[in-house]
This record gives sequence, C-alpha cells and structure tokens, in this order.
Amino acid sequence: MDQIISTLAEELHVNPQHAQAVAALLDEGNTVPFIARYRKEQHGAMDDQAIRLLADRLSYLRGLEARKAEVLAAIEGQGKLTEGLAAAIGSASTLAEVDDLYRPFRPKRRTRAGMAREKGLEPLAQLLLCGRDSQGRPLSAAPEELAAPFVDGEKGVATVGEALQGAQDIIAEGFSDDADTRKRLRGLLQRAGSLCTAAAVEEDTVYRLYYEFQEPLKKLQSHQVLAINRGEREGALKAAVQPGAWDPVPVILQGAAGPRHPYRTLLEGTARDAWDRLLFPSLEREERAALTDMANEQAIRTFSLNLRPLLMQPPVKNKVTLGFDPAYRTGCKLAVVDGTGKVLETAVIYPTKPHNKVEEGKRVLRRLCDAHGVSCIAIGNGTASRESEIFVSEFIKEYGKGVSYMVVSEAGASVYSASQLGAQEFPDFDVSLRSAVSIARRLQDPLAELVKIDPKAIGVGQYQHDMPQARLSQALDGVVEDCVNAVGVDLNTASPSLLGRVAGVTAAVAKNVAAYREEKGCFRTRKELLKVPKLGPKAFEQCAGFLRVPESENVLDRTAVHPESYKAAEKLLSLCGYGLEDVGSLTELEKRLAELGAEKAAVACGVGVPTLRDIVAELQKPGRDPRDELPPPLLRTDVMDLDDLSPGMQLTGTVRNVVDFGAFVDIGVHQDGLVHVSQITDRFIRHPSEAVAVGDVVEVWVLQVDGPRKRISLTMKRPKG
Repeated sequence: MDQIISTLAEELHVNPQHAQAVAALLDEGNTVPFIARYRKEQHGAMDDQAIRLLADRLSYLRGLEARKAEVLAAIEGQGKLTEGLAAAIGSASTLAEVDDLYRPFRPKRRTRAGMAREKGLEPLAQLLLCGRDSQGRPLSAAPEELAAPFVDGEKGVATVGEALQGAQDIIAEGFSDDADTRKRLRGLLQRAGSLCTAAAVEEDTVYRLYYEFQEPLKKLQSHQVLAINRGEREGALKAAVQPGAWDPVPVILQGAAGPRHPYRTLLEGTARDAWDRLLFPSLEREERAALTDMANEQAIRTFSLNLRPLLMQPPVKNKVTLGFDPAYRTGCKLAVVDGTGKVLETAVIYPTKPHNKVEEGKRVLRRLCDAHGVSCIAIGNGTASRESEIFVSEFIKEYGKGVSYMVVSEAGASVYSASQLGAQEFPDFDVSLRSAVSIARRLQDPLAELVKIDPKAIGVGQYQHDMPQARLSQALDGVVEDCVNAVGVDLNTASPSLLGRVAGVTAAVAKNVAAYREEKGCFRTRKELLKVPKLGPKAFEQCAGFLRVPESENVLDRTAVHPESYKAAEKLLSLCGYGLEDVGSLTELEKRLAELGAEKAAVACGVGVPTLRDIVAELQKPGRDPRDELPPPLLRTDVMDLDDLSPGMQLTGTVRNVVDFGAFVDIGVHQDGLVHVSQITDRFIRHPSEAVAVGDVVEVWVLQVDGPRKRISLTMKRPKG
C-alpha cells in the first residue's frame, strides 16, 4: 500500500498523507461527494473530480498489484521463477508490461513452435541461437550439419529442412515472446508508424474523409480513431497500421546475435519471419486496441465535461412553462406546468404539415397562456422543431404579453417518456405528452429532470454508443452524483430519481424515503431520516448534508452544514455575537470572524479552518443554489432562417456541445453552427473545453454558410478593424 500511495502522490501531484487519507476514507465506504465536502481537513480540500481521479487510479494500481501476484504465482508454479524475473515483474508499472513478462510462460494454443518442441527440436534451436559449443567456442559446422542428427521419421522430422524449419519456429516464438524486444519494437512502431485507411465501398458515405487517409500514430486524434473504428464495423473502411521506414530485424537480433554470429544470416531470416508472422500482427492489434482505449477515455472525458455544465445550467425558477414537443403528422404535444413542475393542462395542436392548422394552433396557445399565465415556452429540438419555432415566434409577436421561448435539447426525452419511470409518474398520459412535460421541466430545472434519464441518452459528446458502456456509465454517474450533491436536494419535494443520486442513498432507500414522506407527511427535521427503513447511521452520515428540509424549525436543516457540525455552527454564531435566529442576515459575520482570527475560532469550534469557512458561507446564504451565480439561459422571442445569415454577421448563441475538434453553438437557427478549435480563441489551446463549456452564452461571427449541406462555420475571434 505504501508504494501505491507514493505512486498516487507522485502521479497526481498531491501530498502523500492526503492520498493516504482519501484511500482510507474510500475503504471505509465513504462516498466521493461526502469526502470532498465534509472531510477537507483530511485531504487538503481536494475537489470531487480530483478525488474521483485518485479513486480510479487507486483501483487500477490495486488491480495491477493483484495481477502481479497472479503472474508470480503462475510462473513459480511452473518452477521457472528467477530473482531477475520476479524483480522485473515487481517493478512493472503497467498491466501491458506484466503481460509481456508473463507471455513466455502463458499456456498457449498448439503453435508451430510447440509442435517443433514435441519433435525434440528445442536443442537444435538453442545451438543455432547460441552459435557456440559447450566450451563457448564459435560453431563452424553448417546449419544443415547441426540439423542432421535431429532427423527422425518416427518423430515426424523427415528431412534436414524440416528440422531446421522447426528450430527456426522455436527461435521465432522466442523472439516474439521476449519482453524487452517487444518493448523496443512497440516504441519504434508508436514513433514511426501510421494508421492508413481506404474505402471498402464505391458509394459516397459519411466516411469519405477517410477514403484515402494516413496519419502518424502519435498524432491521431481520438475522434479520428473512433470514426475509423465505426467505419470499419459498418464495412465502409479498411484500416491498417504501417510500421514506417525502419528495419525490425536488427532490433529483434539486438543482444541475441551480433554481426559475427556464425548463423547470423539464418537468424536474420528467422527474425524477419517472427516480425511478419508473430510480432507485427500482435503489436498492430495492441496498438489499435491502445488507440481505441485512448480515444474511448478521451471521449468519456469530453462527455463528462459536457454533462457537468449541462446539468448545472441555471434553472428558470418559479415560471409557468409550456412544454412544446414538435411533430408533423401526429401533432405537436403541449404541456403546461407550474413553477413547481406540476402539470396544469395538456393539449395537442396541428400547425405543421400535413395539417397546417396554424390559426387553430394559435388559438389553443392563446387560451393556455391566458388561463395559466405562461411566461416561457420550451420547444424540443427534434423533428419539426424548425417549423414549430417559426410558429411559436409568430404567435409571441401577435400575443404581445412578454412570453419568450427557448429551444431545449430533447435528447433522452423519448427514452424517459417510454420508460417505467415515466409511466409511473404519468400513468394516464400518452407517451408523447410525457415527453412534452419533460421538455418543460428541463427549462425549469435541468438537473432535476435530466437525472431521470440514463446519462448516455442525454446526447452531449461523441460516439457515446461506441464506448465501453460500463466505464461510460461509471464516469457519467459520478458526474451526476457530484452535480446533485453540489446543488443540494429538497427532501420533501425531490423525486425518487433525484434522491437516488444523493450520496449514500440507494435506489431502494430513495423509494423508502418517498414512501415514508407519502405516509407520514413532510419531513420536519433531518434526524427524521433515521426513521426511514434501511437508512442506517452510515447512510445518514453520507447523505444528511446534501438534503435540505425547508420546513424544519432548525435553520441549519435548510443549509449544507452537516449535522455533525451543528454544534460548531452554533458556537461560531455565539463567538460572533449572533444566534440561530440571525441566520440569513449575518452582514458582519466575516468582519467579526476576522477580528477573532479564523484559526483561533476553528479551534474554539472544534473544526478545521476549511470546514469553518464552509459553515460561514452557508450561514450567510442559507439554502443558496450555486447555479444562481451562473448567467441565465438565453431566451428568445424571434427566429432566424439559414438564409438570413451572411459572413461577418455578429450573433449571440449558446454552446450546445463540445467535441475534440470544436464547439457547436445554437444561434437561433435550426442548425447549430460549428466553431472549429482554431477559431475559439487567439491563444493556443489543446482542447475546446479549455475555453468553452456547454451552456456558455458566447458572441460569435459567421464565417461561412453552406446552404445545400446546411452547415454553418463560426468564429469566436473578434474581427479586426
């Protein structure tokens, strides 16, 4: 464990004591949000993302140590473990290195070399490879002379040529299994090799960029790797690794056969065979797998980076909202929800083709807006979204009562509407009406609504369906959990879906909380949680700080102050001349604390300075929502067409997706525009996420409009002059 902690500290640039503390807290069953928020003194105030990274790396290193133990035991069981080999395995830093060292000892299927060994040709292979007799003198006999004694018809060696071939097969396999050789060759392949692709079909496809494509392995971008992989799977592309202009033979023979070796020529041929038949195919598979793993991890990171700001988008609070689910033939589904998300009324209108009942649709909209005081319309961005947006924009102009609209991503809405959860929430609603409700609620509180959907279905990222699904789910679930706990959850209004994302609360416990609430009425204190079935002291410790009870008489139950720190909060208030009744109006708390001294006050309160600072922040703004500090979403009243755009036009838009090569921005046209990574900023950035995030409201200028292909190129660089 000490070595693992040292490795973690070195790799992640953290204090070894902090790394040790996080590892211990994780082993005790503490959740990442709890550790990040309520154990800052132990880990030096690392944030949740840093702790998750440490947890992932800790799991890998522990798995590496377990694999080393397995390999050592397996080789020792064969009686072939040497001190040098044990040391090499012990010092290996990756699973690939361990597997390379284990390769010669791994049970193999029946190979040419194995069959040659069965024929008794191992001694001949050793003679040819060594090139010396028992006294260490160079052999002078021709290879055929050495092979002659091994001809044995009963063993299946009919000729000298067969004996030599069998011996070369053994030597070739030895070359292929040598860990140092593989390491050298792998390094050369990675530095000099390229990935080449060609078309596997004659017709034009979305993969046409890769019909004649070549890129050095070391320069390949993750989105290129994923696109090529998908093109191969769909039969549109053929791909292969080209090793580059270097000769593998001297590398293979390095240390095995020098220039004066008596059988150098024979061994060069053997090395060439080993490369062509064994080494290169194996290394190519490894490299393609490594590229895919790299691309997958990058895509998962990008997905996580996009998901976080999407979930943390500022809610449009306390506004009656109309959800508008566009469609053609089946009609546009409408759902009016109040400021709390309660459904007030639903309707269906047919303003789009083939019905084109525009005026009738406007009358229904007017009635709904008048009856319920609608102030925002949330339009889904799916089929018929463009026509629906034009229709809503025209209605708003005619209506003239301050209604605005926003196009909302409906990714995953259909998944939710057809889910068991959607059916439980709205058993009497048509599937499409549930979708309209979800669209409205996404504008009101994106986080509360999106937690009901599998993160993979939310649609912010690239090639999410090609990812290792377990790894993707793990990463995205972590993001959701962190966001939910950063915002906090109202214990008396949260859905089971939202409760189930709170640290320490399982799906079963979330249902029990909802059932208890339904049976007993609203929770009045946090402590009442302990009466919920299957919610024990450990779960309470993990979740209590993230759950708010607005109805509680104790103001601390409405804040992120953990129950374990209530006495500390009360002591702090007392030291500063306040009481609990003053919470929310502590205008001079910071000043009085400064006069006392933070460190002195922390000691008096029995907590560390980081915890004290968190308590102060909560007491000043009890129940604050961190999303309120972000810019509000961009609401619109008018709509533009692609034909309205021209190069140089300045627009305000919202970043909808960030990928490796750029950012897609909603500028009020049905098609999102692309800001290529080179057009995001004047300074150098490796990835668009260094400068923009999903939900950012940005100023852009039109570079180019491709009407036939419906593509818009944008820049965020302010024009000169």
